[in-house]
Amino acid sequence: MKTRILLSLTLLLTSLSLTAATSKDLAKTTHSWDGQPLPSFHLKQPEITIKEVIVEPGEKLPWHHHPVINTGILLSGELTVHTKDKSITINAGDTLVEVVNTSHYGENTGNEPARVIIFYVAEKGSKVTVLDH
Repeated sequence: MKTRILLSLTLLLTSLSLTAATSKDLAKTTHSWDGQPLPSFHLKQPEITIKEVIVEPGEKLPWHHHPVINTGILLSGELTVHTKDKSITINAGDTLVEVVNTSHYGENTGNEPARVIIFYVAEKGSKVTVLDH
């Protein structure tokens, strides 16, 4: 009887562990993709913004900068991001911790739409992207 209960309990625990959620860090860093340390910040009322950006093949975004920390994950396609001094190309599944207060632009260098989800942390009501003039 004890063996039967122990076996049943073992099977139950094994089945529960087979369906348990897992997690892994996709990005964890103190620096943006160009190697610069992320700035420290203090917010009175933090506001999270999550955007989906789709860049069509051959499309080039305008020069802009982000006054806030942001990061994203490219869900599909290929995207090349340029600053004045550096460039990085990311592919579907890659993460990117964006540069802060540094002018840059992205362009789709692939042959399918580049779909990226971007997460911003800012003071409530603040702009997360500023176009350069």
